[in-house]
Amino acid sequence: MRSNTAQPPMKNSEFITAGQRTIRIEQEAIGALYQRIGSQFEQACEFMLHCTGRVVVTGMGKSGHIANKIAATLASTGTPAFFMHPGEASHGDLGMLTPADVVIAISGSGSTQEVVTLLPLIKRIGSPLIAMTGNPKSVLATAADSHIDVGVDREACPLGLAPTSSTTAALVMGDALAVALLEARGFSEEDFAFSHPGGTLGKRLLLKVSDVMQTDFPQVKPDASISEALMEITQKGLGMTTILDENNQLAGIFTDGDLRRALDKRHDLHETKISELMTTHSKTVVKDMLAAQALKIMEDNRITALVVIDEATKPCAVVHLHALIRSGLI
Repeated sequence: MRSNTAQPPMKNSEFITAGQRTIRIEQEAIGALYQRIGSQFEQACEFMLHCTGRVVVTGMGKSGHIANKIAATLASTGTPAFFMHPGEASHGDLGMLTPADVVIAISGSGSTQEVVTLLPLIKRIGSPLIAMTGNPKSVLATAADSHIDVGVDREACPLGLAPTSSTTAALVMGDALAVALLEARGFSEEDFAFSHPGGTLGKRLLLKVSDVMQTDFPQVKPDASISEALMEITQKGLGMTTILDENNQLAGIFTDGDLRRALDKRHDLHETKISELMTTHSKTVVKDMLAAQALKIMEDNRITALVVIDEATKPCAVVHLHALIRSGLI
């Protein structure tokens, strides 16, 4: 029940003091974990590293929120995992669990009823049990195959009631487990990208030039007039055209910028050949190159399109900045 006693308004300095105190207390809680990374932590890592099923993370209340996040972190860093609500587990969801799985159970007290209720069933199934508690002598801790102490001296909450330091400590220990396993598996940036294909990092590591290039690209011969090249540029909508020689090799490119310069110099658009104004030795890329590398070339050279060449160094497509933007790379 909310207290009806009127409280004087806090001063700005008191807000700052309370915030700094909270961070200091939680820093101390995290610092205490360093000395607890020992044989039990190592055993927990071994269980998960050699798990042929999934890591099932469970916890109730605030510990449940932390368990959910730990499961997500494990899953995104190479350790298949999911969260199981202990209350729902007692009503059918325990069917998710198999002997090939490993269970991580999180409870500050180590005696959370919904979690403790599952212990005989977990033992009967035969899944290794890792406990993260603040009480090494608790029911959950003593039942576990591996117990990691995440206890704290005090909560950051001045009432000592709201889980604050304790949940932070559990979350940090979960990160420590996930990173240790990541390194043990040799998990790479490319592996991470496969788990995050929708994110910018995933696109940077997975998207190839071949995924965004346009194979129906503008092309004219060196003896074409500027007006003919302009028609090709307009039809293909890339703001440029390639110029291909008699062997279909790249002789040069002609862009909107080249057109503006031609107009400034009053060149006859119908009589002047494109070979007289084209840019030679233009930048090219190959289709297996990462799109992010193509983007870097564009940025470094302040250009908006690149010609894609095949194994015979013949142009086969064009990749444009607009396609990279649409892909979500930028």
